[in-house]
Amino acid sequence: MSKRPLIEQALKRVNNRYELVHAAAKLAKELYETGAESYVTEEGVPLKKTVIAIDEIAKGRAVIIRKSE
Repeated sequence: MSKRPLIEQALKRVNNRYELVHAAAKLAKELYETGAESYVTEEGVPLKKTVIAIDEIAKGRAVIIRKSE
């Protein structure tokens, strides 16, 4: 995992920045509630759940369910 989330790649998987922020916030909250393990960088610094959430979205591991209109 890189030090910074891949915002540009995550934006390719969503319609706009608002949707990315909303999806990342929901996923980060879920990670906190489930007590998911944090990733640790090579320097030994743990990454925040929000950074992990954006990275998961960028890599396509998180599925974004859109409300049908």
